[in-house]
Parts: sequence; C-alpha cells; structure tokens
Amino acid sequence: MQHIFAFFCTGFLGAVLGANFPNNIQIGGLFPNQQSQEHAAFRFALSQLTEPPKLLPQIDIVNISDSFEMTYTWLSVLQKVLDTAAEKNWQVTAVNILTTTEEGYRMLFQELEKKKERLVVVDCESERLSAILGKIIKLEKNGNGYHYILANLGFMDIDLTKFKESGANVTGFQLVNYTDAVPARIMQQWKNNDAREHPRVDWKRPKYTSALTYDGVRVMAEAFQNLRRQRIDISRRGNAGDCLANPAVPWGQGIDIQRALQQVHFEGLSGNVQFNEKGRRTNYTLQVIEMKHDGIRKIGYWNEDEKLVPAAMDTQSGNESTSLQNRTYIVTTILEDPYVMLKKNANQFEGNERYEGYCVELAAEIAKHVGYHYRLEIVRDGKYGARDPDTKTWNGMVGELVYGRADVAVAPLTITLVREEVIDFSKPFMSLGISIMIKKPQKSKPGVFSFLDPLAYEIWMCIVFAYIGVSVVLFLVSRFSPYEWHTEEFEEGRDQPANDQTNEFGIFNSLWFSLGAFMQQGCDISPRSLSGRIVGGVWWFFTLIIISSYTANLAAFLTVERMVSPIESAEDLAKQTEIAYGTLEAGSTKEFFRRSKIAVFEKMWTYMKSAEPSVFVRTTEEGMIRVRKSKGKYAYLLESTMNEYIEQRKPCDTMKVGGNLDSKGYGIATPKGSALRNPVNLAVLKLNEQGLLDKLKNKWWYDKGECGSGGGDSKDKTSALSLSNVAGVFYILIGGLGLAMLVALIEFCYKSRSESKRMKGFCLIPQQSINEAIRTSTLPRPAAAGGSGENGRVVSHDFPKSMQTIPCMSHSTGMSLGATGL
Repeated sequence: MQHIFAFFCTGFLGAVLGANFPNNIQIGGLFPNQQSQEHAAFRFALSQLTEPPKLLPQIDIVNISDSFEMTYTWLSVLQKVLDTAAEKNWQVTAVNILTTTEEGYRMLFQELEKKKERLVVVDCESERLSAILGKIIKLEKNGNGYHYILANLGFMDIDLTKFKESGANVTGFQLVNYTDAVPARIMQQWKNNDAREHPRVDWKRPKYTSALTYDGVRVMAEAFQNLRRQRIDISRRGNAGDCLANPAVPWGQGIDIQRALQQVHFEGLSGNVQFNEKGRRTNYTLQVIEMKHDGIRKIGYWNEDEKLVPAAMDTQSGNESTSLQNRTYIVTTILEDPYVMLKKNANQFEGNERYEGYCVELAAEIAKHVGYHYRLEIVRDGKYGARDPDTKTWNGMVGELVYGRADVAVAPLTITLVREEVIDFSKPFMSLGISIMIKKPQKSKPGVFSFLDPLAYEIWMCIVFAYIGVSVVLFLVSRFSPYEWHTEEFEEGRDQPANDQTNEFGIFNSLWFSLGAFMQQGCDISPRSLSGRIVGGVWWFFTLIIISSYTANLAAFLTVERMVSPIESAEDLAKQTEIAYGTLEAGSTKEFFRRSKIAVFEKMWTYMKSAEPSVFVRTTEEGMIRVRKSKGKYAYLLESTMNEYIEQRKPCDTMKVGGNLDSKGYGIATPKGSALRNPVNLAVLKLNEQGLLDKLKNKWWYDKGECGSGGGDSKDKTSALSLSNVAGVFYILIGGLGLAMLVALIEFCYKSRSESKRMKGFCLIPQQSINEAIRTSTLPRPAAAGGSGENGRVVSHDFPKSMQTIPCMSHSTGMSLGATGL
C-alpha cells in the first residue's frame, strides 16, 4: 500500500495547499482492479480533509498481478518466513498458488492428510484468499481438526460461515478495531456521507484496505500541513524532476517531504499512525482473532515491542458462558476397564447410555456442574496420545484435542510435561504411579511341621540345648545343696521313722521338672534350696517369653497362606533377564522410562527397547493376557490404579508387587485456550471436596470386585486352618501314644524277666513262709547307700539284718509270686 500512496499523493498537493496551486490541476489516484471501496475511501478522505473540492480527482484502475513491485513484495515476505523457519528449526512447505490447479489443491491436501498436518498458513491478498477458501470448502477440508492461520489484516472482512459450521479453527489478524472511539466516529461519518450521496444503496462496512486508504490520504495532508507551518515552499516552478532522466536525478525537495512524513502522528482508522526514521510504520497493534464452532473471539494482540500477548480469560467475549449451554460438546475417551466399558446390552441403548464405568459417571457429574451437553466418542486409534518422533504429530486422545476433533478428554489420561505443552489439564482427579504386575505365584503348601515355623530353626536348637543345660544345672545344685536332702516321712504300717536321706532331683526328675515348666504344666516336685529355686525361676521366666512369642506368631503362620514372589521391586527386574517386562506401546509409562535419568530405569529402558520379541503391548488388556499366559515369565508395567483393578477381577491370578515407581495423576484435558478449562477444573475440585471421587473409585474397584474382600490387595490371604497346617501335631500325638505303649511293653517284659531271675534263687520253704516272702517282695530292693530310688530319687537305706536274707523258692512259686507282685 505504500506504493499506492506514493502514486496518489503528488496530485493531492494542490488540494492541501490551495492558494499555491492553479485551479485546473488534476488529483490522481491509482487503485487495484475491482477495489471500489478504496476508490470511495479516497474520495471520502478528500471530502473530509479539504475544503469543498474545487478539483476533480483522476482515477486509474490497474491489475495488481501485473505489478512487478507488488510481486516483489510477496516474495520478500516469503523469504522472511523461510529465514525465520530456518533459524527456529521449523518445517515449512511453501506452495505457489498462482500456478496451482484444482487437482493440485486436492493432491496437496492429500499429502497433508497423509502427514497428519492440519495446521495451514495462508498468505495472499484478499481477492485470491477468497478463491482459496472456496476450494478448501469444496474439498471438504474445513472440518473439525483443521486449523488455518490467515496472514491477512482484515479477519473480520472475510466470510468464514462455512468454516464455522464445519468446525474448523481459523486464526487471523484484525488491524481496524471498529469498537474504538475514533474508528467508530469516522465510520458513522462515512455512513452518513454515503447515505447522502447514494441513498438507495445499502451501506457496507469498509474493509481494512479502505481504512488504510483513508489514513494514507490523511498522512499526506498532515505532512504538507507541517511543510506549510515550516514555510517550506515546494510549488515553485523548476522544482519538478525529470522522471526520464538517466541516470535518475533525486528531487531536491524530497528530503523535506520525507522529514515531514516522519513527523506525522495521529490516531486514525487503522489505529496509531506513526513512522520511524526509516519510514516504516511503528507503534501499531494488531488484534489476534480466532473463530471456532462456538463463534469469534479475541485471543490476544500483537505489537512490535511485546509481540504476541494472549488475552486474559476475563477479557474474552462475554457470550462464552452462555455458549456452553447452547451446543453439544464432544468428549473423547477410551475403552478401558473400569473407566469406560460397553454395557452387556449396549445394543439396546443409544448415545451415552451405551457406556458405563468410572469415567462415564465422572463425565456426567462434570457436565452437570459445568452445565453443558456432551456426546461420548471413543478415540478412533485406541491410544492415549503420544507424539511421533518423525512426523511430530500426535495420536490418540491428545491428537483428537490438538487437531480439534474433540472438546474434552475424560479418561485415565496421565498429566505429563510434553502433553501439557499442547493441551490443558485440570487438577488431578486420581493420584497413582507406575507399578509392576506379575502372575500370582502358586501358594506354598504348609509342611507337616509347619507349627514350628513361628520360631527359626536356630531358636529351636537353642531351646533344646537350654533345656538340657537347665536340667543338668538343676541336678548339680540339688546334689551339692544340703537343703535339697531330706528324710522321708512316716510310712503307714511302720513302727519307727525311716532313716533314709532322699533327694528328689535326680537327673530324670530334673529333666521332667524342666519339661513340665517349659510346657507350662508343672509337676509334683519343686526345689527346696535357694539355688534350686533360682534355677527354676530363671527357667520359668525364659519359658514365659519364648512361649508368649511363639503363641503370638503361631496364629499368623497357621492362618496365612504365603506366596513366594520371584520379583519384589524394579531393582529385581533390572538385575535379571529370565522374566521379560514391558509397557504400553504408546503412553506415559513408556515415555517415563524413555526420559528417565535414574540408572535402574535407564537399564530397564535399554532392555525393553532392544528385546526380541517386543515386550511392548498395544492395549492394557493385551498386557494382562500376556502376564496370565506367560507362566510367570512376563511382568507388565502399568499405572497402579489399573493394576489394583485387574487384581480384583477373576481369575484373580495377577498381583501387584513392590511400591510405585513414580507419582503422577490423571487429569481431564481440554484444547489450549478452551473456554471449558476453568469450569471443568473447578468442577473437579468440587467433586473432590465432596468425596464423590473416592466413592466412585470404591464403587468400581472394590464394591464390584470378584476376588473377595482384600482378595487382591495382599500376597498373604487369611483363611481357615486346614489339616495340613496342624498335621504334625497329630503325628507327634500318635507317635507319643505309640511310644508310650511300646515303653510300657518293654517295662512289663523287663520287670517280668527280672522277677523271674530273682525268683530262681529261692529255695523250697514251708508254706507259711510264702506269705512273708510275698509281703517282703513289695519292699524296696536293697541298694547301696546313696543309690537311686524309684522315679529317680536318690535314697540312702538302712535295712535290718533280717531283711538281707533272700529265701529260695521253686521255679513255679517264683513265677506265681512275680505275677502277684505285678
């Protein structure tokens, strides 16, 4: 437009300076083809900035496409774009639309679709822009997901109705702010002027090029008024230059005119009009306008100093709150138990009623709090969202939001840095971390002597040695202590007290006393001496602690089924190669390992990316199936919440091991700058404060669990005792009873044999002596002083002389006596 201004301002001098120019001078204006508004703006400016016109303007119409200067201008702009792209490592494809046919447009968009490139910048003049937009509409490339940036200063001048109806996102720039006071006043004057001159023609708001024409005329008027105030006369004869001079001769008054133009400063239709020392316009502002399916709004502004400044949320158009209720939003999600699932009889329902799950109810609650209508749509590629390292495009639900195919994503979508760069997240509605899923190991069968498990093998050995040691010490102190020896009391039928000195703690009685104390049963003898009682006291204290500890652990060991897991942490996985492990093929878990700088995770990522066959899976269900079929040879890394849910589902053969590897959260995602961001965020916070989020999790994780209460939460599951848990006790009981019967038989045989041998030495005696022999046979056998008595007692005897004569009996009589004695 600067070239256009240069064409028409020399003829305008006479109108500005009136008295210094003859009345018959012509005022020239040069305009592009079919731009009648610029022509009208030129005439309107003359009428507003001069006295009633005495002169008739001369207008010439030219074709802008034939202008070398204009073509050069477009090429210079393109060169600047390419230079900037090279500096910032942008990938830019430039297309010359002058030679592009309709088939060329079709092939061009097919190529863009193949690359999933839906961000297009269109930079051309208004007339050609309308033709290009028409071809885009014809090719049906104006749908949801496409984003066009129009490098044009008159965004409000373009008809974008078809783009709005189809859901495309269009961004552009607006130079003229018609709501400002100065443009509004001039527009009203213009409208009144046209109403007087053309009363039967409907008035149309001028385009930005007309505003530039008006301001251009005013720039020249202000400049020559400055010259007049400075008394610089450029109207003398001889000041005219020779346009055909070769070489060109500069105009002598050019410096004065340039200086006068640089001094111009006013508020015009196109905003602040001011020039720097190089003659370029400065200190002006462009509005950044965006059009979506919900209407047009200002999203920021641009100027030379601040560059792009996004608009604050409260400065956006006021109809956004009402527009939330006036349209149906698309909520993208993913089929993932228990977040979103198809109902068993889904064919009998339509729309959102076909689905159930945690996120289905969450989406309904958020819509109720925000106040909008929505439609659930399952993401087409079944992925959460990752950026392709080669094409730099996004897939999954993130791609749906980035390319405008959805308005909200309500799903188990992890909040990450790379995703936050292209979409907005709400506050987390669920906290979680990466965990390890393995196949549940087989339960270890309890051993026959599992009742010994509460105490270690070493402790049992120490208890046995302590038992023997205490018994020996008790025997020794009882032998050496004089207070442990005592005389037996009167026996019934005896005429005088016995003189026997008895010590009850022989070696066998000491063992019996220690065993009775250990079993907490006691016995019929107790130490009499202080030393013996000290031994008994410390042994009782020892047994109290041991038995209490054993009893405390016995219930847990007998009622808990233990499973031995080969993996307990990520470190265990990294140290071995027998068990393979992997993640979801496209998701935040894989991205976590790829970006991690922790040595263990780096080692795991190195293994996963080079493993053959691939350890990555396309869906969580595929990972779960692989774990169940691997017979313990595959571990799946996934979010802890999903791990806990699968652990609660039949056949209840998976389990979570170890702690979480990181900490993160699920959030509800919206496109960058979406009007839904703040309302959705507030809704999530409100639901969290009301406790509804916890209720939803309990409902879909545990209330609907299939593995019983706590069925999958722990490796140790409490259950009733089985026979295998206590079989060893029965074996010991049966063995003890059998041993007792065997010992009794041995004692009987031994006693019979002893009595038989003893009776062989008896001689034949009169019958009256037999009764005396029978009576005396029941008395204690003669023994040496200090010998052992019955039950291990130590007895010192003083037998009468008459009792030391052993009678002789026949063999038959001895046998009869032995039987009677028994």
